[in-house]
Amino acid sequence: MDIRQEQERVNRVMETITDQMNRLEAETSRRRKEVVDIRKHFWDEIKLNLDTFDDYLETIIGLRQEAQALSVSQSTHKHASKRLTALERMKEIPYFGRIDFMEEGTSLAERIYIGISTLTDPSGEHFLIYDWRAPISSVYYDCAPGPAAYATPGGDIKGVLEKKWQYLIRGGMIVSMFDTSLTIGDEILQQVLGKGTDKQMHSIVATIQQEQNRIIRHDRGRMLIVHGAAGSGKTSAALQRIAYLLYKYREMLNADQIILFSPNSMFNSYVSNVLPELGEENMQQATFQEYLDYRLEREFQIENPYDQLEYVLTAADNPLYKTRISGIRFKAAAHFYEAIQLYRESLESSGMIFKELFFRGKPLITAKQIVERFYTSDSTLRFHNRLEKLKDWLMKQIDEAEKHEQMKPWVQEEIELLSNEEYHKAYTYLAKKRGYTGESIHDYEMEPKLLARLIVRQKLKPLRKRIKAFRFVNIKEIYKQFFTDPSKINQWMDGEAPEEWADICQLTVRMLNENRLLYEDATPYLLLKELIQGFQTNNSIKHVIVDEAQDYSPFQFEFIKRLFPSARMTVLGDFNQAIFTHANEMTDFQTLTSLYGPDETFAINLTRSYRSTKPIVEFTRTLVPNGEEITPFERDGGKPELTQVSNPSDLHLSIASKIAELRKQKRGTIAVICKSAAESTAAYESLSGIDGIKLMKSGSMDYEQGVIVIPAYLAKGIEFDAVIIYNASADVYGNESLRRLFYTACTRAMHDLQLYSVGEPSPFLCDFKPKYQ
Repeated sequence: MDIRQEQERVNRVMETITDQMNRLEAETSRRRKEVVDIRKHFWDEIKLNLDTFDDYLETIIGLRQEAQALSVSQSTHKHASKRLTALERMKEIPYFGRIDFMEEGTSLAERIYIGISTLTDPSGEHFLIYDWRAPISSVYYDCAPGPAAYATPGGDIKGVLEKKWQYLIRGGMIVSMFDTSLTIGDEILQQVLGKGTDKQMHSIVATIQQEQNRIIRHDRGRMLIVHGAAGSGKTSAALQRIAYLLYKYREMLNADQIILFSPNSMFNSYVSNVLPELGEENMQQATFQEYLDYRLEREFQIENPYDQLEYVLTAADNPLYKTRISGIRFKAAAHFYEAIQLYRESLESSGMIFKELFFRGKPLITAKQIVERFYTSDSTLRFHNRLEKLKDWLMKQIDEAEKHEQMKPWVQEEIELLSNEEYHKAYTYLAKKRGYTGESIHDYEMEPKLLARLIVRQKLKPLRKRIKAFRFVNIKEIYKQFFTDPSKINQWMDGEAPEEWADICQLTVRMLNENRLLYEDATPYLLLKELIQGFQTNNSIKHVIVDEAQDYSPFQFEFIKRLFPSARMTVLGDFNQAIFTHANEMTDFQTLTSLYGPDETFAINLTRSYRSTKPIVEFTRTLVPNGEEITPFERDGGKPELTQVSNPSDLHLSIASKIAELRKQKRGTIAVICKSAAESTAAYESLSGIDGIKLMKSGSMDYEQGVIVIPAYLAKGIEFDAVIIYNASADVYGNESLRRLFYTACTRAMHDLQLYSVGEPSPFLCDFKPKYQ
C-alpha cells in the first residue's frame, strides 16, 4: 500500500474535520446565545391572564410554546456540543482501521475506514469514516480475510473481506500502518500495553479483540455473564459495551438508564474517562454499599464489605470467628433469601411488631392496639393493602387526637409563649386560608379556636410524617425476631441450617441490640423491610453492569434483580479473585443461571490476559487451580523476583531501594500491596520516609499515581506499572483461604512484580526460588 496516498487521504479527512468543527463552533455559539436569550426573556413573551377559561387556555398555550422553543434550542445546542467534542478527538486520531469489503452481488470492494465516530464528506452522501459501533465495523474485529458477513436490522450482509489494515495516526500524521490478517495487529496492541498506566482507564476501540467484541455486541437474553482471567479486558469491554448500546439504541436509551455497580469509589474514578473519550455521557456509578447506606437511611451503624473482609483477614483468634464465618456464608445463600420471603409471608397471620406512637411524652396509640387492629381488619386483603389500611386508620386516630388536644391547657400556654413574629406568621396563614389577600389581610379577626388547631396540628406533624413513611412498623424488632428462637428456622427453609446456627442467632441479636448491622445482614434486613413496606423498584434503569461480581452473594443478586425488574444485566468477574468468604468454594457463576433461566442467560469466557507481561502471567497462573487455562499475551519483560529478608528493618530498606530503582525506570504507578488495611497502615508508617508515598484507604475517592500503599482488596480492578508484595511470607499468607487474595495482588502488575518475604515464603511460592538479602 502506498503510504503517500494514504497520508493524502488523511490530510483530506483532517480538512473535512476542521471545516465541520468551524461550522459547529459557530452553531454552538449561536445556540448558546439563543438559549440564554430565551431564558432571560421567557416571561416577556407570555401574556399572563387567568381571568376567564379562554384567557387561561391562551396563557397555557403560550407557556408551552416558549418551553418547547427553549427545549429545542437546548437539545440542538447539546447535540452540536457533543458532536464538536467527538470531532476534537478525531482531529488527534481520525481513524485506526480499514477493511476492503466486497459485498455479495458487487464486483468492486469498498474501502471502509473505522474510527471512534462517523464522518461524511461535505455532501453528506459518502462515508469517510464509519463509527466503530456500526454493523459493518464488526467485520474488522471478527473476521479474517475471506468469506465474511455482518448482521444488520434488515438481515445478514454477506461478502468477501479482501484486506484488513490497522493505522497508528497521531496529530494527523500516519506513524505506522500494518496489514493484519487474523487479529487486530499485535504491533499496535504491544505499543498500547507497553506504555505506563495513566490516571484513568482508556478506550480500547482501536485494539478490541474478537472475544472482547463478542461481549460488546452481544444482544440476546436478560443476562450476559463474562468470566475472565485477571487482565483479560472484561471491564474495558463492558464499558465499550455501554457505548455500543448507547449508539445502537440511541433513540430509546440514554446514559441515565444504565447503572454500574463497581467495587469502590477509587475504581469509579479510574474508569470515569472511558465513555466521555468516546463522546458518550457517563452512566450512573455506585457501589452496592452506597446503595445500602442510602436505603437504610442511617438506621444503624452499618458495617461495610471491607470492614467485614478486614475482620475475616485479621481476627482469626477471636472466639466468635468460626460463628461469624459460618454466618457470612449462610446469610449470603439463595436459600436464606427464600427463608426471608417465607418469614415475611408468616407475618400475615402473626408476628408483626409495631412501635408505640407517643405525643408529648405519653403513648397516644399503643403497640398492642396497632397489632390488634392489623390482625382483626380484613385478612382477605393483600399484606401491603392491609398495611395501607392500617396507616389510614392511624391517621384518623391522629385526627381524633387533634380535636381532643385543642381544648387542653397546654395549647393555651403555647399560644401565650408565641413570639410576635410567630404570631404574625400564624395570623397571615389563617387569614389567607379564609380568603383574605393583600391589604384586606388586616381586616381578618383571629379566631382562637383556629389558632389552637393550628398549634396542635404543627405539633402532630412529625407523627403524621412517621405514619406516612410506615415508621410505626418496627422492622428492627421484626428482623431480630427471626433470630430469637433458633429452632424456628425449619419453618422457613428446606435445607439444613449450619451447626453454629444458635450462635449465629445470638451474635446477630447482640449486634442489633447495639444498633449495629453486620454487612452480611444489611441486604437481608433491607429485603425484609422492602417486603413489608412495599418494594421500591426502579423501572427506569434498562441495563445493570455488575463488576467484580464474584464478590456479590447469590442473595444480593436476587435483590438486584428484584430492584431493577426492567433491566438487562451484564455480570463481570473472576472466581480466581473471589476474596470474600461466601465465595470461597465457588468456581463459576452457575448459580446465576436461575435468576432469569438458562434461555435468557449467556456466558462468555475470556482466558487471554493482556495486562501483565508474559513472565508475570506465567508466574501468576501457577498460583491458582486451572491456571494453565490462562493464556499470556506475547509481551516480554523481566521475571518476577522473590527476595527473602531476615527482619522488618531489612524489608523496609530493600523496598525503599527497589522503589528508587523503579522510579529511575520511569514507572509512573508503583503499588506496595498488603494483605489488609492493618498491614497497609503499618507498612505506610515504616515507609513514610519515601518521598510522595500515599496510603489508600477504603474511603479513598481517586485513583492516585506515584507510590501508594494499598490493601489487596482495594486494588481489585486496577493496574499498576509495578507491584511490590509487601510481605509474601508463610506467616502472612500461610492459610490456603488466602490464595485468591494473593493471586489478586500479584495480577495487578503490568511490567514489574517484586515479592518480599520476612522469613519463610508463603507455601504458594514453593516452586519459586528466592534470593536472599
